[in-house]
Amino acid sequence: MIQERLNILRKKGINLISSLSSTVQYRSTEIISIIAAVTIWQIIAVYIVQNKFFLPSFTDVLSALIRIIERDARLAVMGLELQLPVLFVDLLYSLLHFSIGLLSALLIGIPLGMAMGWFRSINRIVDPIIEVIRPIPPIAWIPFAIIWIGLNPFAAGFLIFVGAVFPIIINTYTGFKSVSRVYVEAAKVLGCNTNKELIRYVALPSSLPSIAAGIRIAMGVGWMCLVAAEMFGVSRNGLGYKIWHHYYLHNMDLVLLYMLLLGFLGLCIDRLLRYYVDGKLLKWRKGEVI
Repeated sequence: MIQERLNILRKKGINLISSLSSTVQYRSTEIISIIAAVTIWQIIAVYIVQNKFFLPSFTDVLSALIRIIERDARLAVMGLELQLPVLFVDLLYSLLHFSIGLLSALLIGIPLGMAMGWFRSINRIVDPIIEVIRPIPPIAWIPFAIIWIGLNPFAAGFLIFVGAVFPIIINTYTGFKSVSRVYVEAAKVLGCNTNKELIRYVALPSSLPSIAAGIRIAMGVGWMCLVAAEMFGVSRNGLGYKIWHHYYLHNMDLVLLYMLLLGFLGLCIDRLLRYYVDGKLLKWRKGEVI
């Protein structure tokens, strides 16, 4: 009995080691690429630029990260005041702003794009309005965001909404307009006679790849709008605000640190979306090209 359990544990250990080795081999190119980029950055900053104000080195940024982790800030939540690392507080504020804007864009953009793509009359009514508003840069809405909403997280969320909603609308509209008429006619033969049934069982599943692409684009645009909103004073906390704040103090190592944190956080959010959408919702598309 003991020998059987030992054999089972040994097999599990061998499988775990083999899976880890395969993962390392699969990611080795990416790891080598990052190490090479960091090495080149360090060499250029230390031996060529030789000025921390123009280009802080990797070690300077690492030292700034340690300093900022040790520094505390006050976070007020539901009447409670918590003392947390300032970096963690900025991350929470930026994620709050981003969530407000992106969720609002999803709740409005997807249904509106579906209606425009499925009903021609709605498209003829809404499309001119969207095409007039869409070219306006989200940054141009900052004065009205401050006047209408004030200096609070919802003002930053509004700017992110303005930047993210149009890619979602356009890609959802494109996905619904690209639904094959063959699918629609086949669904009618099989008993889907109402618009609700056709949208639910035919148009929406067929449009999911286009909608997912629109959401990814919207996340990238919304992340850039987040930085602009926080930098221009719509919020007094967040990663974007701290970039501008430390620039005024000439702490360029902290500026670069917050820039890198924005990049890594955006990468994590994008990978999480891709894992859920490609791995769960669009699992049936695997193997279409490669």
